[in-house]
Amino acid sequence: MLLKPKQTAEDRIALDFWEKYYEDLQQEDGLVDLFEDPDDKQKRIKDLEANHEAWFKYYFPKYYSSEPMPFHKKSTNRIMKNAEWYEVRAWSRELSKSGRTMMEVVKLALTGDIKFIIYGSATNISATRLLKPLKLAFEKNPRIINDYGSQVNWGNWSESQFRLRNGALFIAVGAGNTPRGARNEEIRPDMIVMDDFDTDEDCRNPETVQKKWDWFEQALYGARSISNPLRVLFNGNIIAKDSCITRAIKMADKTTIVNIRDKNGKSTWPNKNTEEHIDRVLSKISYFSAQKEYYNNPIDKGTVFTSINYGKVPPLRSCKRVIAYFDPSTSNKDRTRAKKGTSYKAGVVIGYKNTTYYIYWLRVQQNNTNAFINWLFEAHDFADAKKVDTMKLWIENNSLQDPFYEQVLKPEIKKKSKSKGYTIGYQADTRKKPDKFTRVEATLEPLHRNGALVFDEKLEDTEDMKVMEEQMLAVSPSSVVLDGPDCLEGGVWRLYKDLRQNVGKPQVIQPKPNKKRY
Repeated sequence: MLLKPKQTAEDRIALDFWEKYYEDLQQEDGLVDLFEDPDDKQKRIKDLEANHEAWFKYYFPKYYSSEPMPFHKKSTNRIMKNAEWYEVRAWSRELSKSGRTMMEVVKLALTGDIKFIIYGSATNISATRLLKPLKLAFEKNPRIINDYGSQVNWGNWSESQFRLRNGALFIAVGAGNTPRGARNEEIRPDMIVMDDFDTDEDCRNPETVQKKWDWFEQALYGARSISNPLRVLFNGNIIAKDSCITRAIKMADKTTIVNIRDKNGKSTWPNKNTEEHIDRVLSKISYFSAQKEYYNNPIDKGTVFTSINYGKVPPLRSCKRVIAYFDPSTSNKDRTRAKKGTSYKAGVVIGYKNTTYYIYWLRVQQNNTNAFINWLFEAHDFADAKKVDTMKLWIENNSLQDPFYEQVLKPEIKKKSKSKGYTIGYQADTRKKPDKFTRVEATLEPLHRNGALVFDEKLEDTEDMKVMEEQMLAVSPSSVVLDGPDCLEGGVWRLYKDLRQNVGKPQVIQPKPNKKRY
């Protein structure tokens, strides 16, 4: 049995929020019409109950402050419609997993659709914290009290267990503890909400994960009735590859994985989380933490690269060969990862001199096709400004990417060339690439180890370089996100092949224009 921790600062902040929420709500003028005609009142309630979003917005006006997205509404419709259901919401922080669940459960309980609700979490304290907003709603929400009557049932009203006047029973229970009141009279649980069940510490120990999962399946899910329906809603982030939520995903009827940004690098809930707000938050945490908390992508720190080589680079025009290499999108075999929003587009400018590969310019971002096309011209202009007019520009185009290259990239490049007033030369890299990790390790690691792979020190504090560095430091056989290192490997490989093909050939030096002739 797991020990009960003391209430954390996060717990206290959450509870204080709801206390303040209802204090402010009760001070609102005109929130309730005490002289409303009874027939009008019943019609209003009936109309609200027929529309989930309207119900949420009316009874939680201050909390329901941002219009929801389609993924919110679709998930709610499934939960409300299906009495026998098992759903996992692997939604990023700040996408209202717990808040939306709270509103759904309150409505289901008040309308009599559920009678026995268990809130499960990592500890009794965290489970009670999650149950507190519901308890306060029944105690202090003036609109709920006006329309459904007082639900406080003194004598059956504690922080971790309470029964409404309409008979619905709520219980909060932490991992490893036996839920009290496994029955509500003749009724077994008809809804189980699991929230914040995984913790970082627990997920480091496979035995603890297994014990918690066994407890959920046997003590909680096992308390259900065979013949009566049960709703199971599992909320959380995927913070480890082996966790209770990843196991729940395998069992669920439906799983939605929603990150803070989509595959194009845009906010998945722009009505609430602006790009500026997201940028601010993510700029203050590491790439590893951001991927785990906001992208459902837990990354283990790799062992291939433990540092990055930064240094002064020679003038680009002094390099023996210069290449720009771009990776536009994931191939078809990686489409699932792209849909989860963990795919990055990337581009690099690499120069070779004195047995060393120097990286002068790079982009590694979750972005759209238009931004990617702009990068091609930015790299061209970068080299042109350095007085390099022999740079080769390659775009990855393996067999799985070819339709995108032919049908989207080439027409868009042509269109951009017209608007720019000049054309850039580029070639398709049709190399059939082996496994990403194998390539990155085989091609880049020996160069890095011998000091022959050097990033311009001017790149070190840029946002793109931070992403590249953190992806390189995460390289391992189990890595999911290798887009930056993968692009760099493609560029180094193409540059190497170019050097080999030109061994023994005289180097053509472009003559400088004679200004006197013009």
